[in-house]
Amino acid sequence: MSIEVGSKLQGKVTGITNFGAFVELPGGTTGLVHISEVADNYVKDINEHLSVGDEITVKVINVEKDGKIGLSIKKAKDNPNPGRRKGNNNNPKNNRDKPESFEAKMNRFLKDSEDRLASLRKHTESKRGGRGAKKG
Repeated sequence: MSIEVGSKLQGKVTGITNFGAFVELPGGTTGLVHISEVADNYVKDINEHLSVGDEITVKVINVEKDGKIGLSIKKAKDNPNPGRRKGNNNNPKNNRDKPESFEAKMNRFLKDSEDRLASLRKHTESKRGGRGAKKG
């Protein structure tokens, strides 16, 4: 059976690494699902999504000349829905109904960064006793 880009196949997870999962495909060939292709949301620990022995549906996204096969679980879904997570649907970051512009993303990122830095500065100053505090 030839593996073609774009085809959806059933496979079995045979190994898990920190960068992805190896999947045995029909015909005995093995492909890799990179950690970025496991789920629609950020995956910190692949073991929370997959286990060795899991039967999964994958889509072939590339076949290299050296025989390496790139696979995707999230692209194999018929209805990819990034807002699928349970709970906390009131969070505007999880609301993906309208695509967010680059400028809006940058502004949100800058605001979050400034808030975190202010919080860190406040925390370290309170530990040290504030600016100009003398130890004695």
